[in-house]
Formats: sequence, structure tokens, C-alpha cells
Amino acid sequence: MANRTFISFDWAIKKILRHKENFDVLEGFLSELLGFDVFIQNLLESEANKQSENDKFDRVDILVQTRERELMLIEIQYDDEEDYFHRMVYGISKLISEYIHEGQRYGQIKKAYSINILYFRLGQGKDYIYEYQGSFIGRKKKDILNPTNYQKQKYAIQSVADIFPKYYILRVGSFRAEKPVEPLDEWFYFLKNSEIKDTFKAKGMERAKSVLRYETMAQDDKQAYKRHIENRRIENAVIATAEDKARRTEKIEIAKNALLKGAEIDFVVNITGLMEQEVVLLSEGKDLDIDTDDI
Repeated sequence: MANRTFISFDWAIKKILRHKENFDVLEGFLSELLGFDVFIQNLLESEANKQSENDKFDRVDILVQTRERELMLIEIQYDDEEDYFHRMVYGISKLISEYIHEGQRYGQIKKAYSINILYFRLGQGKDYIYEYQGSFIGRKKKDILNPTNYQKQKYAIQSVADIFPKYYILRVGSFRAEKPVEPLDEWFYFLKNSEIKDTFKAKGMERAKSVLRYETMAQDDKQAYKRHIENRRIENAVIATAEDKARRTEKIEIAKNALLKGAEIDFVVNITGLMEQEVVLLSEGKDLDIDTDDI
């Protein structure tokens, strides 16, 4: 084995770069790759962290959490793995599910990065760095990284996009057509109005006309549906009440600040929409009830 001036990157990740005093090395690599400054908060436990020196597979990975609490899974792989595209999908999905705690709001999920350093030829492409944008696009040559013919045949795919998740967002509230002009519009009309017109011909609609009709449901299902509608109504009322309270609290705080700065009563009434009597009470140092606009 030839002498090396520096140790290999995979060994560095295993033994050297996990120490906090050496985070700046990994930060530099990630910053150059991603095009923005990356600052590592800490390292989290990942699959390969638990492997011994007698690894069965020539693989190493490290899971980075940045100061912005984003997750970056960096994996180095030497051995050829024909289903590696699939492994990437699994790894990032598992990562996201593991690091959102039970009961935590989905808004707490931060962006996750899958960074794969491969020493074998994956797919067909001419570039050396690819970024996923619906397809893997080469950063330098702008070509698309495609599966090999063997991968296409074995996994019944034509492109890498056939493996990776595909997201659809159906914004029902933005649908405006009262007279659907294409089959999918008929489904949008149903989603928005819970109504199926006799003229609808989209796939599945004929069956939906009988299966989704309230009158045809069993009595227990009817009662459950009524409870569902009532619960939704209550939920909407609770949300509306909370929003009203938040707006009223904001108005009161604006009024207090304006009065502290010497604003006139009439001016504060105009900018906040509070009643004159309420603003007077605030000017006298008294508190208002945020649950009602009445005095």
C-alpha cells in the first residue's frame, strides 16, 4: 500500500471529524457543496455510528445537525450497490420519521439533506456531482443521471424519478369552476362541495354516486358522520375564537404602546378599531377582557 500524506475521508469521518474541535473541516466541505455556510451544532446517532472496526460492509455515514436544526446525512460507500437509489429514499425517509418526536407538530420538521459520496459508478451520467431536482441534474454538465439498463429492467423503471417520492398539492379552496370542463375538475368539484352532479363522468364517479350517498349509509355510519361534521364545526369555532383573541390581544398591545407615546384617544380608536370606552380604560391603566369586545 502506497504511503499517504493524509488519511482517507471515510476514516476521517469515523475517527477524527466526529470531535467538536474538528467540526470546521466538515463544515467547510458542506459549505462548498451546498453553496451556503453550514455550522454544525452536533452529531446524532446513525446506523454506521454503531458499527465496529470489523465492518461487514465498506460503508460509513455520519448524521449532522446544523445550528438551524437541519439534518444532513453524509454517507460514503465503496461497494457497488445496484439498489442504492432505493436506499437513498429509505434512508432520508427513516431519518425524518426518527427525528420528529411523537406529538410534535409537523412544522417542527426541518429540511433534510442526503449527501452520498460514492466510489462506484451509479447510474449513467457524465458529470461528477448531481443534485436532485425532480431528476438528478449534473451541476457542471447539466445532464440527467439515469439508471443503467440493468437497473431499468430489474426494477421496472425508466428514470430515477420513478423511485423517488412525487408530491401533489391539491388546493381545493382555489378551485373556482362551477362547471367542470375536464374529468379531474369533477373530482375537485366533489372535494370542495361534497356534491356529485348526474352529468359527472370521471373515472370512479359512477361508483361514488352510490357508495358516498348519505342516504345509503348504515344507521351507525350516519350517526358517526353527524358526529364528524359536528366535531369539525366545533373545531372551526375554536380556531376562529383563538384567532379573534389573538387579533384583539394585538389591538390592545398596539393601543397601549400608542398611548404610552402620547397618542390621542381618537387616533388610537381609528388605528386599532377598539371602542372609545375601551381605549379610555387603557389610558387609565386598566386592563381589558380579551374574550369579548363588550364592556
